Amino acid sequence: MNRRRTAASLALLALLLPLPLVAAGSAAAAPPPAAAASADSRVVLPELPRPTGRFAVGQETLHLVDRSRTDPWAGSGPRELMVTMRYPAQRGTGGPVRPWLTYEEARLLLADRQLEDAVAVESLVGTKAHARSGARPVAGRYPLIVLSPGFTVPRATLTSLAEELASRGYVVAAVDHAYETSGTAFPGGRVLTCLACGKADGEEGAKLVTDNRARDVSFLLDRLTGRHPAWRNAGLIDPGRIAMAGHSIGGSAAVAAMATDPRIRAGIDMDGGVFSPVPAGGLGGRPFMLLGAEESRPGNTGTGEASWDPNWKRLDGWKRWITLDASHHFTFTDWPTMSDQLGLPPLSPLPGARSVDLTRRYVGAFFDQHLKGVPQPLLDGPSPEAPEVRFHTP
Repeated sequence: MNRRRTAASLALLALLLPLPLVAAGSAAAAPPPAAAASADSRVVLPELPRPTGRFAVGQETLHLVDRSRTDPWAGSGPRELMVTMRYPAQRGTGGPVRPWLTYEEARLLLADRQLEDAVAVESLVGTKAHARSGARPVAGRYPLIVLSPGFTVPRATLTSLAEELASRGYVVAAVDHAYETSGTAFPGGRVLTCLACGKADGEEGAKLVTDNRARDVSFLLDRLTGRHPAWRNAGLIDPGRIAMAGHSIGGSAAVAAMATDPRIRAGIDMDGGVFSPVPAGGLGGRPFMLLGAEESRPGNTGTGEASWDPNWKRLDGWKRWITLDASHHFTFTDWPTMSDQLGLPPLSPLPGARSVDLTRRYVGAFFDQHLKGVPQPLLDGPSPEAPEVRFHTP
């Protein structure tokens, strides 16, 4: 599902690309070996860029169980989700959040990509973010944005974007879809690994993932905005202002979710192939943005030619097709800035800090315009402050 690799980024791509997993299913969490951590000279603790909005960021984790659906990958048991909620919070409140990844999540990710000798587990566990656990929310009603990550990679890879949006006055729900990552920690000491990796081959498999995630998102919205919400701070959410963005196959899921759930008023696909096409009748005039890497320009052999071109024509509301020069499929995630700090070969010529800045800037502008009604000239065309950004009108 992820399609590009270059010699310069091979080491980190090995960590990210959805290759077959050594083991899949459920694993018991292993405790971190403290002595080894302190003696490991490879340990570098990356720090994600600070959010730039006026609010501090609070964070809580939800475990949701959809008992009306059997998990499609396990073939038994209910469908489960792990969700990180971030929200505008009062400064100076709350405590430390859970690690960027748990020890076992990080260990499985590195082992799966055969990078144990290149990156210390503790480097992923100790990556510093900026939200505070259980921080007191700032009273108000805020738009809700759902974030869905790429196939096999965890929701943690969208932390920089999630924290930025929350700091700018949004509630953000980042979702891990069970059995679709190298490893996700669930309650009871379970770590669910990628059963979907052996069942979701080719475009038909990708469509199964996409459509399943769309159902996950509708269930999530039910649990966040229904009569008996699953989140104690659900009163912060304005149910009339909901949107979704996703990276890679998570972006495809944004299309599918909008096609089936009218509650989602706007969407962004960050460099993901569209495996469930936009309906022939469009999306009811709702706005959508395609935000892609350099290879996703119209006519290229990547996302643009493969699936964006035909779906662009069906988008019937406000729309933009934007790409970034010198960028890469993972430009829109935390990976570029982490790669820079870990000393790994760069994913692309675009520096990690700049990758985060441009992603935050354009995604934030889109949601400010379409969920808050604040016009954003940045979205009207090229800007001298962002020469890397290209606007396309196929």
